[in-house]
Amino acid sequence: MGKYRFLENVAIADSAFEAQGESMEDLFQTCAQATFEVMADTSTIESKLKEDVELAGENLEELLFDWLAELIYLKDSKSMLFGKFEVKIEEKEGYRLSASIWGEPADQKKHKVRVDVKAVTYHLLEVKQVENMWTAKVVLDT
Repeated sequence: MGKYRFLENVAIADSAFEAQGESMEDLFQTCAQATFEVMADTSTIESKLKEDVELAGENLEELLFDWLAELIYLKDSKSMLFGKFEVKIEEKEGYRLSASIWGEPADQKKHKVRVDVKAVTYHLLEVKQVENMWTAKVVLDT
């Protein structure tokens, strides 16, 4: 998987990170991992339940926004935390994402809960390819 680092002093009361991946898929998986790491220690999340996600976007920024927004929605609607992500992206009349994600019901006694992510934002959102690496910058509303 790619790597990420949290950014300090980007937005007040928000969490921000930069992520890298060797492919678009690796980048999107890494962004999902970083998003859930903001909320909890993902090493405490077991892959007990699987959800499938299908999305389309005109460009990669829109697709990344929708991907993270869908993960946050699933977290809220199903009261689950996710820690494993498999993503496939096709470029066809825009971009299509199909993914499987695994997690388990949130449990404050088991999971080291940090802060709740309410939404992903468009503030500073970017996805780009730099040489052989894909990079993204994301700001989350916490």
